[in-house]
Amino acid sequence: MARILIADDGIVFDGQSIEVGPLGGVESSIVNLMNELAKRGHDVHVRNNCAQALDYKGVSWRPIGEAWPDNVDLYIANRGDKVIHSLPHAGRTVFWIHNPAGYLMKWRYLSKLWQTKPAIIFIGRVHESTYPSWAPGGERIVIPYGISEDFCSVVPKDMMPAPRAVFSSNPLRSLDWLLDRWAQDIQPHVPKAELHLFTGAATYGSAGDAKINQITTVLARANALKDQGVVVRGPVPKSQLIEEFGEARCMLYRGDINETFCLAVGEAQAMGVPAVVQKYGSVVERVIDGETGYVAEDDGAFAEAAIKLLSDDQLWIRQHRKALVKQRSWRWQDAAAAFESLIG
Repeated sequence: MARILIADDGIVFDGQSIEVGPLGGVESSIVNLMNELAKRGHDVHVRNNCAQALDYKGVSWRPIGEAWPDNVDLYIANRGDKVIHSLPHAGRTVFWIHNPAGYLMKWRYLSKLWQTKPAIIFIGRVHESTYPSWAPGGERIVIPYGISEDFCSVVPKDMMPAPRAVFSSNPLRSLDWLLDRWAQDIQPHVPKAELHLFTGAATYGSAGDAKINQITTVLARANALKDQGVVVRGPVPKSQLIEEFGEARCMLYRGDINETFCLAVGEAQAMGVPAVVQKYGSVVERVIDGETGYVAEDDGAFAEAAIKLLSDDQLWIRQHRKALVKQRSWRWQDAAAAFESLIG
């Protein structure tokens, strides 16, 4: 058994947050990874901006200002510069990042990375490519996010879902573009189709609050398209999202240059929901083009692929079954094993 500690100075959340409300991809990943490491018998600690101390599922959650344990075998400094060298005597320090690595090109990061030289953990090859070869740090390691077991329990469907598309990403990541495509190029060809939006500021905590005006503007436009089948559902807990994905025909998401993994697409694919994306950011790593969805070359191809998935039952069945077979092989237990291998 090893003692493992992760430190994060981001938004307020703890081990129960994923069960009681919407939670962003980074925060969900911390919860899932720590839970899985605890299952594997390790002594697991989190220091973050949780509201109060919590011992849950074998993980010790404590506010970041409280005392930290001694003799840590693996220290995971999560995304922020203030936590990079907080445990200089840890057996091994790694720096887990989630956003495009351009933000590390600031002196407050570079100086600490040169000094500490932690292994840097990226969540995909596209993500790794955002960090220049000359930039400081130790070993560069790719460990993709896992897919939660709850998203991997679906059995193949024989009954076709209704023509319902879903979107569950950040509303500021091309939702306005998707609304244009839906109203102009997709829904007129599938008049009974609906586009359900599981999105909003609440998923992103204080970060979402800071952009509330922009988000409100986009969602107001979505509400104005209700006569064309657009339904604003808002953020929901993971348990409800699983139920909703089970009723979905496809996921529509253009992608974004700042997308480094996209758990939303990964989770939908694991449930057998075909996805249509474009070549923006890491979403190309989540979809097997022509088998579990489509990586569209342009706007016209995106709309055409969406129309086919919403209306062609045999195509949907084929892609649904392929996704179930091919898109649930890497789970959080695999990601935990990869982190476990880093213990000094």
